[in-house]
Amino acid sequence: MSNMAKVPRAPRPSLGGMRSSSYLQEHQQYRPPQPDGHEGIDSIVERTQTASLHAGSPHKEAFNGVPSASSPPKIVDSGLNHTLSHANCQPAPSTSSDRLIATIFYKSSSPRTAITEYPIDRAPSPVRSARGITADMAPTRTPAQFPLEPPPPDPEPLDHLYGSYISPLCLTSFLHLISSLPSKQGSQTLTSSHRCLDNPSHPGIVELTFSPSPDPEYLTLGDLRRHELLYRFEREWNVDVVLQRDSVLRRYPRLVVFDMDSTLIQEEVIDLIAASIGVEDRVSAITARAMNGELDFSESFQERVRLLKGVDAGIFTKLRDVITPTSGVRELIKALRRMGIKTAVLSGGFIPLTQWLATSLGIDYAFANSLASDPTSNTLTGEVIGDIVNAERKRDLLIEIAAKENVPREQVLAVGDGANDLLMMKAAGLGVAWNAKPVVQMEAQARLNGGSMLELLYLFGLTAEEVGVLTT
Repeated sequence: MSNMAKVPRAPRPSLGGMRSSSYLQEHQQYRPPQPDGHEGIDSIVERTQTASLHAGSPHKEAFNGVPSASSPPKIVDSGLNHTLSHANCQPAPSTSSDRLIATIFYKSSSPRTAITEYPIDRAPSPVRSARGITADMAPTRTPAQFPLEPPPPDPEPLDHLYGSYISPLCLTSFLHLISSLPSKQGSQTLTSSHRCLDNPSHPGIVELTFSPSPDPEYLTLGDLRRHELLYRFEREWNVDVVLQRDSVLRRYPRLVVFDMDSTLIQEEVIDLIAASIGVEDRVSAITARAMNGELDFSESFQERVRLLKGVDAGIFTKLRDVITPTSGVRELIKALRRMGIKTAVLSGGFIPLTQWLATSLGIDYAFANSLASDPTSNTLTGEVIGDIVNAERKRDLLIEIAAKENVPREQVLAVGDGANDLLMMKAAGLGVAWNAKPVVQMEAQARLNGGSMLELLYLFGLTAEEVGVLTT
């Protein structure tokens, strides 16, 4: 045995210091010298210009076996990589957590909106071939619109440079944004952690937890959601960012309320009905202005309904084969039911089709408008029966359903796309603007511009694996 060659043992796992507990510091492109002896590339280059290449390496303090906040221990040299951190632990006695959750969605199916088409009288630069005028003329033919400056350029599309997914630099950029905002006096350095909710290597959905949140005396959560820097970040990286408090109620909703037209389904039902008698253009124009908040909903609804006079009363049955549920809706409702969450659809449309859709999807509550019909001719009279389900009525119905089901409003999620959904969304714990009109995206607590409504489940902290279990 003594003559046998000794096989060298593999090194035992050891504890050593790590560079930083901050994801932001670990991924920034410039890293200054670290107090624990790990140096950035800039400091190494500078040192080699003034010192011999054979000089000794910087002194490293040996780990004394006592973890600390400044140098948390880390297992190395064993194939394991686990950082002991207290960023997401139970807060210390007599204190409360101050964490925010940013759920970031990469808009892989949504093309960027670039300013490439201009009205003929508002082009930033005259083009001779297109307009037949010389290049030294003013960029408008209407004196009232002169002078006219070119539109501002779009932010640089950084996802095209760093990858069409949520890259580490995307997260670092977001954390730089948050760190630039004032925090409470005496608060600790920004700490963060993240989970890839779908694909670990090229994530399209990431849940980022960070603490502390910006000082509410300077910037409330509502103001942060509408902050100009956040909008610019979303444009630069082609993402949607949903900000929420990190609370147990976020993970366990009990009631989800939906709008119907352009939310649960892809169409506007009233426009489909108008198309059957050739007044689609007139009705659609009013619908678009009402959904953008330019017109009073109740008055515009009555005006549109009057244009439907003479339509066959059986039109709602015929439209069942025409309307198209939004992608992911059936799977979403199935998942919510398996989780024991009540659902409701509150529509500014019409009850025959709304009730049929709710029944076919398994939605618990359905409310919409009723139209009068002439029993002799079996046609619509152009009049509304009862109260109109407008913005105020939607809000009141949400509150009534929540009270009936004994659900705190903090555990209610409301989803819509039009201006008549804003009051309903503000009454809920979280209101989500789904592929919504511009005014709604500006006012809502959250905005999603994705391709599948299953994305709503990720707001509860679910992973793709868990979503798959709930939808199969």
